[in-house]
Amino acid sequence: MTLRRPRSLKWSLVLRIALLQCAMLTLIIIGIVGALLATGLIPHDYEDGSLDVLVDALARDAKGDLILKDTPDLITLRSNVPDLWFIIRDKQGHRLQEGTVPATFQPFVGLLDNISDARIDNAIGEAAPPAGKIRWSDTAAGSVQIMTGTKGGLSLLRLLMEAPQLFLQGILPLAGLMALATLFATPWVVRGALSGLGHAATEAERIDIDKRGVRLPLQDVPKEVTPLVKAVNAALERLDKGYERHKRFLTDAAHELRTPVAILNTRLASLPPMPERARLLQDAARLSTLADQLLDLQRLDRQAEHFKPVDLVVIARNVVVDLAPMAFSAGYEMSFEPVAKSVFVTGDRTAIERAATNLVQNAIEHGGNAGKITVSVTTPAVIEVLDEGDGVPLGERERIFEPFYRLHPRDHGAGLGLNLVQEMMQLHGGRIEILEGNPSGARFRMTFPAA
Repeated sequence: MTLRRPRSLKWSLVLRIALLQCAMLTLIIIGIVGALLATGLIPHDYEDGSLDVLVDALARDAKGDLILKDTPDLITLRSNVPDLWFIIRDKQGHRLQEGTVPATFQPFVGLLDNISDARIDNAIGEAAPPAGKIRWSDTAAGSVQIMTGTKGGLSLLRLLMEAPQLFLQGILPLAGLMALATLFATPWVVRGALSGLGHAATEAERIDIDKRGVRLPLQDVPKEVTPLVKAVNAALERLDKGYERHKRFLTDAAHELRTPVAILNTRLASLPPMPERARLLQDAARLSTLADQLLDLQRLDRQAEHFKPVDLVVIARNVVVDLAPMAFSAGYEMSFEPVAKSVFVTGDRTAIERAATNLVQNAIEHGGNAGKITVSVTTPAVIEVLDEGDGVPLGERERIFEPFYRLHPRDHGAGLGLNLVQEMMQLHGGRIEILEGNPSGARFRMTFPAA
């Protein structure tokens, strides 16, 4: 099943606001027109009712003469206006007349050739509507001049038929302009409104197992998103408390293990020499090392603030001196190869020494009990431990740093040693790598930031 691509909040808002504006604009215009119709303002002021009906009904017969079709609007007009009168003429001399032209307007009949459009009334001044109108109009019969009265009203059907044209000429351009403004304004508004989420996302990127206590800020976060941010902060607080309980448990367990392990070592040392005694002492030593590693793992969290300059050459030399007897008894040769008298870095001496010790112990454990283990210090700030064993397969070089990972099912595993090395290097801002040995074996390289 494929996941849908997340929708853009910005463009969703732009689309919805633009559609809402179009709908609201249409409803406003319809509401205004409806209100005018309901109050009678439009029929009272409308003066082209008779003209509109005559224009729609006008046609020509087979001879080309002007005629009027009995449209429903024309029948209604004649019924509502018993004294309906009009004169219709075209430029070719065809003429259609009905009713009696009021005496007041008779003088204008002889002047129709000289009049294009006119509003005629019985009184002095501007009337609304006037008593009569003269206008040239485009009809199905061609361009004609119509002179008639203004007693016809506005048809609701005609008004509705004009709605599409009103939409295309009025609403659509205005809505398009508003949508264009929305297109440019909304992203800016949304960006400002959601700026608090950007700060929260930046803080969320800082959340890490080694950086606890981080909380997402509530400042400038929209009210609708505040419950989510509070829930995330509450979850982070619960995780921090759970992690602290876990740390305390491991620390207490490691401390509790040290006493029985020490007693076990003492009792094993008092046994008479035999093969089983040597294996038991080796297993007890491994158990003691694991307890020390648990304590070292908890101790690393508190070391960054106490860093100071330390010499990698001195640290590596001390590790070689301490572990050389163990390496010799396991069947290895031991070599120490510094490229300089001193190589300084900023860090915790005890932690670096423990990491180097773990790498050498790992080489003794998994180097095949033959060949040479070489510890070198190179510039700018690198410690390498090289053995001549079987090496580490390429596909396992990341997983080998997991706690208690076993490269082979029957191996004792690396315990916490290599995981502790990785944690220590992260604490110091460096990295641990596994490279191919020369000509065989595994090369563990610790690279520190130069002092």
